[in-house]
Amino acid sequence: MIGEIDLYGVFVSPLLILAVLALLATAALRRLLDRAGAYRLVWHRPLFDLSLTIIVLGGLVALSSVWTLP
Repeated sequence: MIGEIDLYGVFVSPLLILAVLALLATAALRRLLDRAGAYRLVWHRPLFDLSLTIIVLGGLVALSSVWTLP
């Protein structure tokens, strides 16, 4: 994850793009967990959501390091 991504002359960190993707994926996971009733088992929902976001971001970073473009 070295370098920046050029978006119309603005250099953006790849971590920022991955964080936005992680937030979108976490929003979908939160909706799925809410419909499944899994939040009844969670003690502190905001803390759980934050840790879920960090876990998803870590997974995306790990995947991006595996799938680097040559």
